[in-house]
Amino acid sequence: MNEKEKRDLGLAYDANFNEDLLKERQKAEELCFRFNSLSPTEEGAKRAVLEALIPGYPKSATILSPFIADYGYNVSIGEGSFINHGAYLMDCAPISIGSHVFIGPNLGAYTAIHPLDIESRNKGLEKAKPIVIEDDVWIASDVTILPGAKIGHGSVIGAKSLVSGEIPPNVLAYGNPVRVIKPIDQDKHWDEAE
Repeated sequence: MNEKEKRDLGLAYDANFNEDLLKERQKAEELCFRFNSLSPTEEGAKRAVLEALIPGYPKSATILSPFIADYGYNVSIGEGSFINHGAYLMDCAPISIGSHVFIGPNLGAYTAIHPLDIESRNKGLEKAKPIVIEDDVWIASDVTILPGAKIGHGSVIGAKSLVSGEIPPNVLAYGNPVRVIKPIDQDKHWDEAE
């Protein structure tokens, strides 16, 4: 079993010294560099780079630069989703972003888990767990999402939150660590807000 297969099974794998994975990350880094170097007016060129980086990148999605992904191919983004400036998607495991998801500036979504012991860490070993962000989620600015997290449909994550574990659907959650504050009544509209 090669290192990529181990990674994809959630096993410990050589993330730092394996030549094949290093080449894949270098390819993604080059694409991110190109995307981030283009003028905001070069919309067609920017979209072409994102389509090369992220398989199935939808026409109705928007990502603002700067943007970084470790592999790109482990990211999926749904229709109508928006990712603001400064996002870093450490997609060693899949990062699934649903449709109509709005992400504020400076998102950090990290799938990698590093060992606590020095010897394993110095060997370049790590594991990775996927992140799932379901449809219609709003993530405010400066949010950190940890390996294995899942944010349920329609939920809102407040600014500067640290998200781990599972956030249920249709709740407001924030804090470090994140905690559910209250349910969201989807039948109560903006003009009826408290």
